[in-house]
Amino acid sequence: MQGPTGIYGSIRGFLLNELWRVDLEQLSSVQRWAYKSIRFLFVLVREISQGQLTLRAMSLVYTTLLSMVPLLAVSFSVLKAFGVHNQIEPLLYNLVAPLGDQGHEIVLNLLDFVENMKVGVLGSVGLALLLYTVVSLIQKVEVSFNYVWRAKSSRPLSRRFSDYLSVIMVGPVLVFSAMGLTASMMNSGIVQAVLNIEPFGSLLVLLSRLIPLLLVILAFTFAYVFVPNTRVSFGSAFVGAVVGGSLWQGSGLVFAEFAAGSTKYAAIYSGFAILIMFMIWLYVSWLILLIGAQVAFYHQYPERIRLSDQRVALSGRFREQLTLLVIFQIARAFVSKAPPMTVDALSDALQAPPDRVGEAVELLASRDLLVETSSEPPEYLVARDPATVTITQLLRAIRSPNEEQALMELRVVSTAAVDELLTGIDEAVSAQLGERTLRDCVAPDA
Repeated sequence: MQGPTGIYGSIRGFLLNELWRVDLEQLSSVQRWAYKSIRFLFVLVREISQGQLTLRAMSLVYTTLLSMVPLLAVSFSVLKAFGVHNQIEPLLYNLVAPLGDQGHEIVLNLLDFVENMKVGVLGSVGLALLLYTVVSLIQKVEVSFNYVWRAKSSRPLSRRFSDYLSVIMVGPVLVFSAMGLTASMMNSGIVQAVLNIEPFGSLLVLLSRLIPLLLVILAFTFAYVFVPNTRVSFGSAFVGAVVGGSLWQGSGLVFAEFAAGSTKYAAIYSGFAILIMFMIWLYVSWLILLIGAQVAFYHQYPERIRLSDQRVALSGRFREQLTLLVIFQIARAFVSKAPPMTVDALSDALQAPPDRVGEAVELLASRDLLVETSSEPPEYLVARDPATVTITQLLRAIRSPNEEQALMELRVVSTAAVDELLTGIDEAVSAQLGERTLRDCVAPDA
């Protein structure tokens, strides 16, 4: 019989070796699903244990504390224009319900701050700072989501304000419209009549209890689709939202028990106990939102579910091949008068990860071989007529990005033998390719 150490060793050996060596195609459908689920949980736990998600959740807590009152003030102003501003209080109570009576006290204080905030007194500079504080929160969320989705860049500054403010202005209206519509439907005469008919009555009661969870899932789905600066499929976002929303509801029940038994914290921290509990709940909520985003990422890119979390280092040859494939696709679209291609379109066409394709596009753009359009998302065109770009020039540009700067910074002292060897390679490539151009390679009859 194995002891605890032996059992631990067996489990560790399975997770680090056998789990990843099994050929899933040789297993039954049930076994295949079980192995995929365990692999999924393994990489998810690994992401959490590495600490980046927790650090970003902590950062979002700090930003939330700074921007909460301005955010509520802007939302309150928008809702007041529609005459539904009084409904913001019960929504806030639901968000901090796990804190119990302490949550009610926090909401009352927040609303008191919001109602006493006089925007007219702030002036133009104060109003700009107010909006900036609100926008900075959503920007922090985008940066965290971009990390999860391996997106290298955030939205341009011009788009941040337009996109973020549209969410701030339209979001509250949509949320409260959905809540109001739901309440109206539940109070309608038809629904009340159906409640008296079994089993439909019981189903409607169950549905009404699930409505808060469904609203959370819809909110999470919207965040996962809209906030990251990359394409997220609705299906993957919804899967992540179901996991995140369920975790949020479940953790709320657990946290409510924790808050109810936290009288000892009040004895130690006195009046600060409420704030500490509120910050802990904010941290848990943000962490769950990021975990849901991580689930959505791995659902959309199952090929990223692997034992090593280290990014696979591409060989020089494969990087060169991928970059050539990218510019060939873009040049072929140009020659055939097809629409310009985005990074996501290139990724789909080449069956390559979007971040790798993005790196190739950045390299080509930095060498003045591609130009980026002002559309959203950006599309890419060849910078010159493909007939004027020789393959020799193209290879030289791909193989030696920032070569002059690197030589200056590293101060590498070469030798005559190495220089002669490299020159011979370049001459051999030029002799083999001749004057073959990019257009020759992408012509319909090529």
